[in-house]
Amino acid sequence: MSATKAWGATAPTAILEPFEIDRRALRDEDVAIAIAYCGVCHSDLHAARNDWGRTNYPFVPGHEIVGTVSAVGAGVTKFKAGDKVAVGTLVDSCRHCDACEEGEENYCRNGSTGTYNGKDRIDGSPTYGGYSAAIVVAEPFVLRLPDSLDMAAAAPLLCAGITTYSPLKNWNVGPGTRVGVIGLGGLGHMGVKFAKALGAEVTMITTSPAKGDDAKKLGADHVLVSTDKAAMKAATRSFDFLLDTVPVQHDVTPYLFLLDKQGTLCIVGMIEMMPSFHSGLLLGGQKAVAGSGVGGIAQTQEMLDLCGEQGITAEIELIPVSQINHAFERMERADIKYRFVIDMATI
Repeated sequence: MSATKAWGATAPTAILEPFEIDRRALRDEDVAIAIAYCGVCHSDLHAARNDWGRTNYPFVPGHEIVGTVSAVGAGVTKFKAGDKVAVGTLVDSCRHCDACEEGEENYCRNGSTGTYNGKDRIDGSPTYGGYSAAIVVAEPFVLRLPDSLDMAAAAPLLCAGITTYSPLKNWNVGPGTRVGVIGLGGLGHMGVKFAKALGAEVTMITTSPAKGDDAKKLGADHVLVSTDKAAMKAATRSFDFLLDTVPVQHDVTPYLFLLDKQGTLCIVGMIEMMPSFHSGLLLGGQKAVAGSGVGGIAQTQEMLDLCGEQGITAEIELIPVSQINHAFERMERADIKYRFVIDMATI
């Protein structure tokens, strides 16, 4: 084992502070990574504060990790020292269930191992995230980062990126598809970029008229202000797919009116109890409300490769690790365009 600098929380009410964690010695299939940058996800904040009731302490957040390979185990064949790599929200799975064999390790029947707040499947030790100087990850869960991408701006692709890319791909969004992206935040701005890259006609749906110009700069063809009742009525039945990225509890009823027949509203941001809605809104047009998490390893690599080809990255604000608690506070106020990324050289 090696002592590694990290920032994390020791209790639900504690601020994040520096301490040391142990990273395991290399196994044959392991890749050791010197972390260069780590994105800051809303899930990091929720988990640090034990909002979901299952956080183990001490806790180190961070699952939007990019860095450089520093060493590899004897059995590693895909990577070598110096390679640019990335790690997302999971670092292992059972690898033998039907979901894993189909490339959907994220939906592992036996439960995937989270990059943080998980347990190593071999020795039971806790997994710690990317708010740290280094990490050791099994080769099948390490992704290749295209050299053409800015490393800092690529970090949020590992969660915000794949969380929006996966449902767009899985619901066959492409040329001729009318897509609405609800909410222009860390997830929403990536949803706009990916829907546009896949060839869809993209509308940014927001409560704030002031975000219209930003949305169009990101690639949106249209902007729909959801507080404008006349505009919402005029948009009735005008979308095939709605990507709902809003991270707090909200009523989906107004958006269901926007779906055309056999349209789908997919929730990727709200992780809590949903307000009820009338089932007739679904029956009258064979509409669906669905949900989606991150994608599997193969799909995440596919996304990174597309980003490399088209120059897609997140819009970020780079911060030193010492500002992480302030960043959490700003994130709660939605005071960020559109994703914080920690420069781990500051650790």
